[in-house]
Amino acid sequence: MPVSRPRDTRDRILRTAADLLGAGGLDAVTFDSVASRLGVTKQAVIYWFPSKVALLSELALPGLQNEARAAIDAAQSASSMAGAAQAVVRAITAFHMADLPRFRLMYLAPQISTHAEARRTAAELMKQIHPVTAEMYSAIATALGNGPRARETAVALHMAALGHVLMVALTDAIDDPLRQAPDILAVRLASVLAVGVEYETGESS
Repeated sequence: MPVSRPRDTRDRILRTAADLLGAGGLDAVTFDSVASRLGVTKQAVIYWFPSKVALLSELALPGLQNEARAAIDAAQSASSMAGAAQAVVRAITAFHMADLPRFRLMYLAPQISTHAEARRTAAELMKQIHPVTAEMYSAIATALGNGPRARETAVALHMAALGHVLMVALTDAIDDPLRQAPDILAVRLASVLAVGVEYETGESS
């Protein structure tokens, strides 16, 4: 019989927590529920993750950090403000459409909560998430010229990209594909938003 290594236990805990989060939101992720599914003691879960926030951070933060890096790299590689807007939207949509289950885990599952404890856990998580998104928005705003509305525009671009992915994720979940191909729509969305940035900044790309 193969011997389970400590790292294997940690990875199994994360996979189980991700399954529970995807199925039932924050309320479904408890040390007891994870331990029960794995057939281990609650203390075995706590050994690796001393708090629920620590467990959920390990699930959410890597994806958010990678999303931010994709957006930052796209913004910094562009040669114009309109080009940066277009590149950022395309990078974010491509990142998430490559892995819709990860997107659901990052942006949809954490919102499914009914208990005060789950809301407190979400609030604690946000303290770790905010620095990641702040870095991303600052980099995008810099690529947009750091004007008085650059930060606002950076947030709007991110929200627009996430909105597109959300629609793709929802239609995919019910096996009802969009009439137009999602990747083509993402390119179109990026182009339209870039035109808006070009108009607002007076930039000629």
